Amino acid sequence: MTEKILVILKENKDFISGEKIAKLLNVSRAAVWKNISKLKNMGYNIISVTNKGYLLVENNFLFNKLEIEKELNTFVLGKNIYFFEEINSTNDYAKKLINSNIEIEEGTLIVADCQTSGKGRLDRKWESNKGDGIFLSLILKPDIELFSIMQVTLLAGICVCKAINSITGLNAKIKWPNDIIINNKKVCGILTEVNAQIDKVSYIILGIGINVNNQKFDVALGDKATSIFLETNKNIERQKIIANLLKEFENNYFKYIKEKDFSIFLDEYKSLCININQVCKLIYHKKEIIGKVIDISPLGEIIFETENEILKIVSGEVSLRSINGNYI
Repeated sequence: MTEKILVILKENKDFISGEKIAKLLNVSRAAVWKNISKLKNMGYNIISVTNKGYLLVENNFLFNKLEIEKELNTFVLGKNIYFFEEINSTNDYAKKLINSNIEIEEGTLIVADCQTSGKGRLDRKWESNKGDGIFLSLILKPDIELFSIMQVTLLAGICVCKAINSITGLNAKIKWPNDIIINNKKVCGILTEVNAQIDKVSYIILGIGINVNNQKFDVALGDKATSIFLETNKNIERQKIIANLLKEFENNYFKYIKEKDFSIFLDEYKSLCININQVCKLIYHKKEIIGKVIDISPLGEIIFETENEILKIVSGEVSLRSINGNYI
């Protein structure tokens, strides 16, 4: 009912009485008042005037479950949403759901306005403040083998870039395997975790963190991180990016699951990948190797050429840094 009352308030640009809302929904005025109070607690600015009723003062930058649901145009992803104003980690909460006795549907989405213990690859801390970023986790149940998980991460990278570029006009790129870069600074990280039995995937938790409205970063991150706000000087409605991202990913993810072939996305991935043809330092198994990234394989491996050999690296404890550039 809360959602229906919100729709009515949004459709009326003038005051509407509680009695009229009650008649439209065939409920009591007390039920209307109760749900109006709930909307106010969610942050909606609703003016209440005796003998006039209620008036919603629109705020485009409210971020909550209702606003996300309103923007979504997907069939599976985001059908079930768990929203938190603050949480330690959306990925950790996804694990709790998976390990509970609740039946978890594919596409279940966990979103938070703020994370207190967010992390990226190699357990790096992910900075998080209310109102600034997108912190989400998708629970997926793909019928794929364990070695294919990396390809889901790469596919997500494509979709994040397309969503950011579509909404903002920016030119987001991918730093293999899972960082999204704008103007040589990191704007997004992707952390994929898996629940598997032997060689069969049970669940994938796809965690995505995007710097959206951050206006500054700690000194340590100042030359490494950026946000959509810092690149555009505009505040962006985070729910619009989420909706665009989920639509992109839903279309491509189910195509990938059906074909079980990442090669159909390979050209697009390579067109977005900043590592190709770059001389880099590869940190692999705690060893530093200098070489050149010459290609991405159809399996999603990076193909790295050194003076002595050609390596194919799929993931793990790998960090790529440009010797001359400012990549992270």
